[in-house]
Amino acid sequence: MTPRAEQAVGGTAPLFVRVWAALLALTAVEVFLAYEQTPLAIMLVALLGLSVVKAALIIAWFMHLKFERFSLFLTLFPLLIFCILLLFVFLPDSVRLLRMRPQ
Repeated sequence: MTPRAEQAVGGTAPLFVRVWAALLALTAVEVFLAYEQTPLAIMLVALLGLSVVKAALIIAWFMHLKFERFSLFLTLFPLLIFCILLLFVFLPDSVRLLRMRPQ
């Protein structure tokens, strides 16, 4: 008994085209938001949120991690947390440099 094409490959061509179209639409929304005169905080939150969604789609479908074992997720997730914590370690230094700029 042979497995179905979706199980063997991890997705079909129409599925990848739909994911690509969703990524293209999200990019168009990001470009539209960049040209709109919205408050900076709202625009940054929207752009960061859309970027996280796009990154998740890319990681899940085009890097095929949606079909990997859960143990791979458990291996990579702590490293993601570690990288985020490192960003918070260096954040005060970046604020200090921003305050040191001549005005």
